[in-house]
Amino acid sequence: MSMNFEFSAHQRELQLTARAFANTHLSGIRALLRPLTTPEARFEATRPAYVAAVEAGYLKAQIPSALGGTFTSLLDFTLIVEELMAVEASVPLSILSTGLGLMPLLFFGDPAQCRRFIPPFSRGTGAPLAAVSFSEPDGTANYHHPDPALGFQTSARLEGDEWVLSGKKIWTPHARGWGGSGADLLAVAARVDLTKPAQESLSIILIPGNSPGITVTESIETVGHPGAEVCIVHYDNVRAPRENLLGQVGDGIRIAETAFAATAGLVGIMAVGVARKAFDMALQFARNERRGGAVPIIAHQNVATILADMKAKIEAARYLSWKACDNFDRSRGQHQELSILSKVFCSELMLTVITDAMRVVGAEAYRESNGLAELLKDALAYPLFDGGNVGVRRLQLQRILAGADYDPMAAAEGQFTTS
Repeated sequence: MSMNFEFSAHQRELQLTARAFANTHLSGIRALLRPLTTPEARFEATRPAYVAAVEAGYLKAQIPSALGGTFTSLLDFTLIVEELMAVEASVPLSILSTGLGLMPLLFFGDPAQCRRFIPPFSRGTGAPLAAVSFSEPDGTANYHHPDPALGFQTSARLEGDEWVLSGKKIWTPHARGWGGSGADLLAVAARVDLTKPAQESLSIILIPGNSPGITVTESIETVGHPGAEVCIVHYDNVRAPRENLLGQVGDGIRIAETAFAATAGLVGIMAVGVARKAFDMALQFARNERRGGAVPIIAHQNVATILADMKAKIEAARYLSWKACDNFDRSRGQHQELSILSKVFCSELMLTVITDAMRVVGAEAYRESNGLAELLKDALAYPLFDGGNVGVRRLQLQRILAGADYDPMAAAEGQFTTS
């Protein structure tokens, strides 16, 4: 085991290339979006940057080489994600949401399914979109509830060689697709038999987003990430071939939790990237502003103390995210404790970094044009989405901690088995 945290030449190249890409292609996005008045218009405006990100390889970087991608490790990918998020959050979120949309297929798809669905995403051209269509309007936290009357109500029944799916989903990323054409691929969570508990019935079915019966009724106006679209989707007797089922009937909980565990560590580093930008803004303000005094305000102990505490929080969150992703990589997705901890801890801690940055800047931070409030709006999402910290993630941790074979030191020591 190496504990010197030294980047390999490959990792350093990933980091610096992503930094240059972000400064070139993402730095002007937010100004472009501000005058646009609808979620649809703002999302459409990000398409050139999304295409550039695809051409730069940031979608392929989430796909294993055996399937035509360039993925090396989740840990390596954190270096890319932080650099992108430190400049602009909306477009990276769309790229990551597409990666999440592919993860059920990447982890659980059979070779035939991968051959059918992966190529548009591994070519490195165009603007393909994928999404997990999971959350439901009545709530998501009880997706695993054993009572058949509770939990998810989206259903799928087998008619001959086709699944027929009906229900309503919310917070599905970019399901409307570019120009309303529909996302290229949706991984939809549905119960195959509403008379059976989710443990026996919840399943994931792959459905092209332009399939008949899919209607996007609303693109939700969100607080932050103005260029990343999320939708309310109705499925009305949508048909998909029988072979579009991932795994077996009832595998939906395992598939979803594995996919969302992979992204949990990435949410941690997303929060780090946004907080890093807030820290940089506060630091530059403190170095250059005297606010009517004799010296820049960084010369005052109180200001320097706040900045130092902010930096410590960022460093702690970064290294926890790295460790979480490394554990996930080495356990082949089976060790999920640190990923979930990272998502909860980093998403909440980085909110305090941004509000601390606002304290350093003072009343000027309350100006819309200052930018710190905009970062705070973006960061508010991280404790809420990708499995809310209260309703989903802490419940997952509760189940882990209550396990009869739980070892409190296993995560720190990297002691886990793979199969």
